Amino acid sequence: MGSLVSTAGLADLSGVLIVDASWFLPEHGRVARAEYRAGHIPGAAFLDLSTARPGAVAIDPNAVYVVYDDSPLKTAARGWWLLKSSGATSVAILDGGLARWRSEGRPLEPGDGTTLAATSVARVVASLRDKDDVRATTDQIVDARSPARFAGEEPEPRAGVVPGHIPGAHNVHYAALYDADGRWKRGDALAAAFTAAGVDLDRPITTTCGSGVTACSLVFALHLLGRDAALYGGSWADWGSDPTTPKETGR
Repeated sequence: MGSLVSTAGLADLSGVLIVDASWFLPEHGRVARAEYRAGHIPGAAFLDLSTARPGAVAIDPNAVYVVYDDSPLKTAARGWWLLKSSGATSVAILDGGLARWRSEGRPLEPGDGTTLAATSVARVVASLRDKDDVRATTDQIVDARSPARFAGEEPEPRAGVVPGHIPGAHNVHYAALYDADGRWKRGDALAAAFTAAGVDLDRPITTTCGSGVTACSLVFALHLLGRDAALYGGSWADWGSDPTTPKETGR
């Protein structure tokens, strides 16, 4: 199984563990668990991104996982990253997510279902970076936030976080990685989202965003392009709230 699975492909698969990794910001006015209870892909488990920690999701290392979401933030990529960081070896994303599954008239199942549990001890995640790592890195920094937030042209949604970005960072808005129908771009079109922002795909990359969620779309996109990338877990919520860190504004 590849890293992306179509809705038709998932409908024909058996023996896979399906995971709903939907998550929303308060301004979306939506509650992920309530929507999961109202209707999810049959057999899917719920992964609570509001509490899941890197390297600490209880997984079956021999299982095959398919992750989806129904969020404007494309949070299946965060679910994919959390499962991989916790030791899962075979994880794919449902291309087009729940929206495409639903639009094709495929079945949904209501009810409480199951929730993926947490482990008591987190695995060490080699690709996870903290603020000190980012201060010292020579990696390219690639920021998944919107151009306006990256430039500091609009206020940050979190109290105590100033607008702007890490000096020298490149801005690749996560939305640029998807086609209009919600499916992932591929090949040259996907690579162009990075190169148009001045990113050298042959040099190391550390990804960032507001809080470490949409940056996972960058990590997954680079994975599709055959590149590994690190994730700054605290992202701008961490960097932008520290008065000692350097900051830039502008595009």
